[in-house]
Amino acid sequence: MPARIYKPAKGATQSGLARTKLWLLEFEQDSAREIEPLMGWTSSADTRQQVQLRFDTKEEAVAYAEREGIAYRVEEPQEVTRRPMAYSDNFKFNRNGAWTH
Repeated sequence: MPARIYKPAKGATQSGLARTKLWLLEFEQDSAREIEPLMGWTSSADTRQQVQLRFDTKEEAVAYAEREGIAYRVEEPQEVTRRPMAYSDNFKFNRNGAWTH
């Protein structure tokens, strides 16, 4: 079962950078989920998909996967660049878009 090594992105409702500095190693789903006939819950016999290992660097995560013989793929993080804006920029004379309420 292959593992995925990645750096998690910041959530939409998250203003800080907590939990985005570490690299994660997660196992991908090996078997399909099944519906339990008694309760109707979805379940799986694969317990490795619940494991989430955290590492300080990508190199540590790759070294661990190679040492343990785990097939892996690395997903590089996409850097998001934002232009800092002030509230007063909404009312500039040379604004690109039309200002609406």
